[in-house]
Amino acid sequence: MEERQWQAIEACDSGSDGEFYYGVRTTGVYCRPSCKSRTPKRENVRVFGTTDEAVNQGFRPCKRCRPEELAWRGAGEEVVALVKGLMQARFAEALSLELLAEEVKMSPHHVHRVFKRETGQTPGEFLLEVRMRAAKELLRTTEWSVTEVAGQVGFVNLSHFSTVFHEQTGQTPTQYRGGAGER
Repeated sequence: MEERQWQAIEACDSGSDGEFYYGVRTTGVYCRPSCKSRTPKRENVRVFGTTDEAVNQGFRPCKRCRPEELAWRGAGEEVVALVKGLMQARFAEALSLELLAEEVKMSPHHVHRVFKRETGQTPGEFLLEVRMRAAKELLRTTEWSVTEVAGQVGFVNLSHFSTVFHEQTGQTPTQYRGGAGER
């Protein structure tokens, strides 16, 4: 093990994630360098280039940092990717922070905090962006009524949809469909 690798393990350096993994002989567990578990004794540490190397040497993945799932991404990035994926796939549903947090098996507060830290916006703001993109696309490409478009993008109330659409675009859905949104 190189000195810089040991320093990364001691410092829980997320910048080294994906460059290497380390296993602890006494526990049989391997981790990412940024794992927040207790720092092991140096003499018990083995370094691996990949997760496959660690598994082939008889180590199992850490349940805290989940190196087999997170590979090179930090935990925050992984949470954001999971939450964004859920919102993009299910934006037409009545999604709440509680439901999203339950899906990724974390507390709503933690999901909100991590999402805001990593993206600069809240999950609700991101969901609204996804819904507005979908609404604009449907208004441009279909003959559906504004009510149908609102329902398809997750709004149950037409007047709320119209108000939000106007706040976001400066136009009503009907004006946007009429071509004003294309200019």
